[in-house]
Formats: sequence, structure tokens, C-alpha cells
Amino acid sequence: MVPQSALNSSRALEGVHGVQVVPHAPFVVEEVTQLGDQRPTCKDSNTRISRHVLMQRVQEQIAIRLRPVQCCHTGDQNIAETVANVVTSLPFIALGAHAPRKSYNSKLYANSLIGVGVASSMYHCSRGRIRKFLRWVDYTMIATATVCLSRALRSEHPKLLMAASAVCLPFQPLMVSLVHTGLMEVAFAQRAFKDPELKLAHNVHKACSLLGGVLFVADDVFPETPYLHAAWHLAAAVGVGTCNRLLE
Repeated sequence: MVPQSALNSSRALEGVHGVQVVPHAPFVVEEVTQLGDQRPTCKDSNTRISRHVLMQRVQEQIAIRLRPVQCCHTGDQNIAETVANVVTSLPFIALGAHAPRKSYNSKLYANSLIGVGVASSMYHCSRGRIRKFLRWVDYTMIATATVCLSRALRSEHPKLLMAASAVCLPFQPLMVSLVHTGLMEVAFAQRAFKDPELKLAHNVHKACSLLGGVLFVADDVFPETPYLHAAWHLAAAVGVGTCNRLLE
């Protein structure tokens, strides 16, 4: 009896100005103004709430990424993986030892590459509480090398940029690395455009940079997968080796 009476009521409301009956839902009505605009419904409110929650989550993720680096790498689960990570750190020492040293800035860059290899090896060999500190040293040395490289390639960087990089280096090494890696990529592309002999090195560098980026993200997303970090070491080492061509 109740559904039948509700159906009769819905039919009686048809044609009444300002009332819209939703098919197959006799108990749900929406009020429409004379201009045809619908008032906010519960569904609209839920949509706004969902968007607000999504924006909060995005802001939280950005805040997490901007925090000072912490030891979140869970590699070196066994001796074999540790050996692989240490062995693939040694090419950075070799690259630094054989890097051109024609200027003061290029000497700093060459020495910083050696520091990257040493810091990475020490980190992967470490265990316990000191591991977190050595992880910070590892990231900081990588950022230092990118600053030295961009300085060696182009000494006319704004002093404000270099000062800001020096201040942020201990707290935000990843951000500093991104900024100066971008500057290096621009300089490499410009040099390769002018010098055809550098095109092959630039193509290899682009491929290694793309592969290294994928491996870096994969290592962060799948931390339990063995040898991803070692593969990233190798891709980065080949990419760094192509950068040395710019200093010759």
C-alpha cells in the first residue's frame, strides 16, 4: 500500500511548477528555481568534501617530500646485495680520478665525484644507528657534486642561487640536486647543439638519465626488490661519464 500511494503522489506532482520528480526514485526530489538552477544536493556536498580531502593529501605528500632527507632506503638486505651496491659505487671514484682538472671548479667537481663514491660505499657497508647519518652524507655528496658540475660548466650562475644552494644543501640535498641537474641538462643540450661531436654523448646521457630516473622511482616504490639500487648506480655512472666530455 505504501509504494502504491507514493507512486500516486509522484504522478500528482507531475506538471507542478518548481518540482522535478526523479524517475525510479519516488522518494527523492530536487527543488528547482524559476531560473532552472538546482540547489546543491547531498551528492554535490560529498564531491566538494572529496576534493578537499584530496587536496589535503596532496599537500601532505608535498610536505613530506620537502622535509629534510631521512633514511628510508631499505636495501642491503643481504651480503650479496651489499656487495653489489658497493661495487657499483666504485665507478664514481674512477670517474672522479680521471675527470678533467683544467680549472679550479673542475677540480672541485672531480674531487666531489670521488666523495660520492666513498660516501655511497660507506653507507651501503654501514649498519645500525650510523646508517641514517651516512645516508644523509650520501645524499649531500650527490648534491655537492651537482653544484660543482653546474659551476664548472657555467661560472656565471647568479650569486644568490649559489648562496641559496649552499644554505639548503644540508637540509634539502634532493632539491639542490634537482635544480643543478636541470642547469647541467640545459648546458649539455646547448653544447651538443653547437658541437656535433657531442651529440652521441648527449644521446647516451639522455638515455641514461631516463633509465636512471625510472630506476630511482622504482627503487623507492619497490624497496624490497633486490639490485634495483645497484642498477641505478650503473645508469648514473654512465650518465656522469658522458658529462665529463663537457669538461675536456
